Amino acid sequence: MRARLGRPESRTVVVWAVLTAVICGLFSAALATWGAWHTARPLPDATETTALVAEVLPGYEVNEVDPGSALFTFYSRPLRPRNLKSLLFLDGGEYQQGATVATVRTAPAARQQEMVALARRRLQQAGWRTFPPHVTPELTCRAGGGCTPTGGPDNVSLVARRDDTGLDIRWLANPSIDGTHLTVNVYRTAPPAVLPAGIAAGLIGAAAGWLVFAWASRRTEHRHPTPNAVLLLYAITMLFWWAPVLLAAPQLLGHHREEPHPVWHPLWEWLGQPTLSLLFVVGAGCALLAVVLATVPRRDADPLSTAGGGVRAITL
Repeated sequence: MRARLGRPESRTVVVWAVLTAVICGLFSAALATWGAWHTARPLPDATETTALVAEVLPGYEVNEVDPGSALFTFYSRPLRPRNLKSLLFLDGGEYQQGATVATVRTAPAARQQEMVALARRRLQQAGWRTFPPHVTPELTCRAGGGCTPTGGPDNVSLVARRDDTGLDIRWLANPSIDGTHLTVNVYRTAPPAVLPAGIAAGLIGAAAGWLVFAWASRRTEHRHPTPNAVLLLYAITMLFWWAPVLLAAPQLLGHHREEPHPVWHPLWEWLGQPTLSLLFVVGAGCALLAVVLATVPRRDADPLSTAGGGVRAITL
């Protein structure tokens, strides 16, 4: 294997080849799943969302419905070319899954626990798969004294899923400034095309990454004019591509363990994208430049030795 990679004496070349193949496969899969996500149905409109709230939350009066503008939004709006600069420079985390949001300002006079239990029961009766409620206690904080629960209502989230639709009902411990008691977010789940697209693209990307690494490794092993430059650019690429993954994946894993998720976060978010997309772009530029440098012709053998051999041949 090491000989095929052009470095039979190296003990780590196979490891680097595997790391290259894996990261290329992951990014290829993420791009393919992003495209496949756009085969999902449009987000529910105001009429559908209002009917859904009436079905699962009897006694609640919908005050306002904000239809989602796209499956994925940037600051709640569809991503536009003019947003790319903001996306690259630290605002990439604002690119999130879109949802239709209904707000409720009039709630029945019942205990919070009773309302949550009723909503969960009606969701199950309507064919929804429900998940355990996630409770965030309302806290009172004092300067230098820490924070303690107020003992009153908590912030409660109840999520559910039915077919290709996800639902997130959030009860607020205290009404917001505009009097909102709870919000209902309705969104789409991953369409069927996402999984096969991700697997196929991941395998193709991994194979391509392995082949390019093997070619560049063999190309720069002997008598190449810029082997150190290629190695440096490759190291920068690996650093800038793997660092976001190592930062984002553990955080998202902890987030999924703490809160129920009827729909997992998209693959690109597990890779730190587009939150840290600037690192990916810089790494891609370094990778492209490294490939270009690897195509530079290698040095020929010592010209004096070549000339001497030619003279002897003529003499003979």
